[in-house]
Amino acid sequence: MAAYRRKLFAVGLSCAASLMNRSSCQGIPRLALLPTLIRKNWKTLSVTGALCAVPFIQRPEGLSHGDLVRRASSLVTDSANTFLSQTTLALLDTLTGYVKAINSLVTLHKRYVASISKLTPAEENAIWQVILGQRQEVIDRRKDYKRFESCWMTAINLSELAAEAAFNAGADQASVTAQSSLQVAQSQAEHFRQLMLKAERELKDSKAENSERIQNLSPGMEDEDEDIPDAYLRED
Repeated sequence: MAAYRRKLFAVGLSCAASLMNRSSCQGIPRLALLPTLIRKNWKTLSVTGALCAVPFIQRPEGLSHGDLVRRASSLVTDSANTFLSQTTLALLDTLTGYVKAINSLVTLHKRYVASISKLTPAEENAIWQVILGQRQEVIDRRKDYKRFESCWMTAINLSELAAEAAFNAGADQASVTAQSSLQVAQSQAEHFRQLMLKAERELKDSKAENSERIQNLSPGMEDEDEDIPDAYLRED
């Protein structure tokens, strides 16, 4: 719609310029030469020598300016609520994926440490590669969570402003609805955030994300030196 109006406005200006160039009557206001549609929907202003246009909607009969402002504020709260709903859903989904990735890494690392002495070098290498892949999964999930958390915070701020604007405009129902949506979104996000904090504490305690690879020694290798007679260890 905005692109259509800009195109229509440009066409109107071109027609008006052509008509004004051909007109020899200086007493008729030049604005009257613009098409009727443009004169009804656009107000022209001269700013530092440049022509700009400000769109406006004429007030329908029977509706006051206050009515129109309340109606507009309700539309704003509806849009803000939709944005908040979508960003909250994205945040909760990414938080869930992040927590699952952490739990998988912690469990995998514990099993690796517990069974390291029983693994062959090939088995140990295979499991370690899985651990490295799971670590990258945790990193990716954390980035997604952080990205959507930023969007969610923006949606929270917009909803708060929209609720305040609706209240000031007298759209009480729209303001109450926006406040209710805010409370639900914040409550849900806080619940999932607590689960995330718990998972991150377990991740830190297990050192699964930063531990180094354990050197795999076959059973009996640690005592191998003790089984060698001293005579073979002495140098002649």
